[in-house]
Amino acid sequence: MPLALFDLDNTLLAGDSDYLWGQFLVDNGIVDASEYEEKNRQFFEDYEQGRLDIGRYLRFALAPLGRFEPRQLEQWRQRFLDEKIRPIVAPGAEELLQRHREAGDQLMIISATNAFVTRPIAELLGVPHLLATEPAVENGRYTGDYIGTPTFREGKVKALREWLSQHGLTLEDSHFYSDSHNDLPLLEQVEHPVAVDPDPVLRERAEAAGWPVISLR
Repeated sequence: MPLALFDLDNTLLAGDSDYLWGQFLVDNGIVDASEYEEKNRQFFEDYEQGRLDIGRYLRFALAPLGRFEPRQLEQWRQRFLDEKIRPIVAPGAEELLQRHREAGDQLMIISATNAFVTRPIAELLGVPHLLATEPAVENGRYTGDYIGTPTFREGKVKALREWLSQHGLTLEDSHFYSDSHNDLPLLEQVEHPVAVDPDPVLRERAEAAGWPVISLR
């Protein structure tokens, strides 16, 4: 059964859930605005420029999870989903997902954004499989760190290869949809790479390679 793989931020969403979660924390006084907002913005710029230190960023982004009880975090996350995520689901996302469902493909979101943020978004979109950076948990609480390989750049390829091996599947006839040049390592692995509302670097690469370029906005 072919896989239909989707990046999440700025692909199925017309925005970045990781950045917006940070802004939600700031806007609601959950973290110190003067310290957090500037760092969040700088990390976002580093991501767009292709120079993000993913380990350093993840420890920054996950630190608030270690400060609060899981029940409180889940309440905030539900508000975040309703207030920030539902309004930015890309207009064409559901049609694209449905087309792959009807084709009998297995749908998966593969995202560098951590699973605490992305798991309920995958559920909202009706996508059954998710590969995302996993926050570390000890004694029922988040530690503020992460486990395993971050699903970022080459890490997406590694995590996906491990998942395929566990499930006895391959990338034969697979699709991958992404907006970002950071996803070139995985785009170059699939039979059907598709650039979605791409950044300039990815657009140039897609046009040179003859990959489809589409918009879901």
